[in-house]
Formats: sequence, structure tokens, C-alpha cells
Amino acid sequence: AQHEDPAKASRPFDLNRNGIVVSEGGCIYTLERLPDAKKRGARILAEIAGYRINSDGTDYVLPNPERQEECIRQALRCARMEPDDVNLVSTHATSTPQGDEQECTALRGVFGENPSTFVNNTKSFIGHAMGAAGALELAGNLPSFEDGMIHATINLEELDPNCELSGLVCNEAREAEDIEVILNNSFGMLGINSVLILKKFHN
Repeated sequence: AQHEDPAKASRPFDLNRNGIVVSEGGCIYTLERLPDAKKRGARILAEIAGYRINSDGTDYVLPNPERQEECIRQALRCARMEPDDVNLVSTHATSTPQGDEQECTALRGVFGENPSTFVNNTKSFIGHAMGAAGALELAGNLPSFEDGMIHATINLEELDPNCELSGLVCNEAREAEDIEVILNNSFGMLGINSVLILKKFHN
């Protein structure tokens, strides 16, 4: 990616986006059976409601929106949820011209043309941490369960019409009444798609 201001080089969904910004970072979660976590008095951030992984195998870089949509739908089925149950979608969008557009096509296929679901992107802040990207992006959105704030997708100077989603949070954080379900997309090279759905934990 190129931009005269390096802080604006990662700009998913922007009409003039021109590629990824590779970054570094890591994130570790502790997964535990709910009864065990309760027994030891752990601070539970969220519960895994559902997940799915698939592979489209149609191109070694360019994603396949039909298979992405299928992966999202199967994750929702695993979670026994409907699209309307999702409050926030954390997108994978890497700031590549075709990749962002393909993911938006998949999201419209699942959530419709005018979804009420919030949509955001964390790579606009931190770049693409490659294998660690999904975990870091989820960490960026987990606080929404507690404070009801949706962080924005930044660096959106001119939204690409092909990436327009009614719930997209652009440039400024938005406050929501309550966030109960987060869907996190991670779509890798070689057509590997993964979707994780988390729900807010209630004591």
C-alpha cells in the first residue's frame, strides 16, 4: 500500500485503497469450559457460540464471495442464530481493491442490502498482522460487550460504492444500546475462510 501519510496507508473500503499494510503483533486467549471458569471465579469475556472453516480453492489470493457467504451462514447455523441476531461484524477487509469488495458482496448476501448490524474494521488502525490478524481484531472489538461502543473503520476519505454497507461505522466510533453478539471474519490466502461468533456472557 502507498499513501503520502503512512498512518493512512491502511484504508479498507476506501475508493482509493491500494493494498495491505503488513504489521506485527500477537494476542492470546484462554479457552475454558464454562463450569470450570465459573468454579475458579474467572473473569469471562465472552462465550463461543459458533464457528466454521471452509476453503474455496478458486484462487490463491482472490477470495470467493460465495464460499465466504457459505462460511458465515454455516457459522450462524452452528450458533443456532439468524443474521438479525448479530450486532457487530468485525470484517477481515485487508484494503485490497478486490478483496474488500468481495467480502462486502458476501456480507450483503447474508445480511441483506440494508442491515441494521454494525460493521467495522480493525486493520485500518493496526494493519494486517497476517496469522495473528483475526485474534487481534477480535481483541479490538471485545470491549464492545462492556461499553457498547463500536470502534470505527478509519481512513475512509471516500467510500467505495461497491463496499457500501448501511451498518458500516466510518471514521468516528458509534454508541450502541447493547452488543450481545459479535461475528468475526478471517479470510486467508489460498481460499481459507473462517468465521467465529461470540456472545456476551451473562452471570
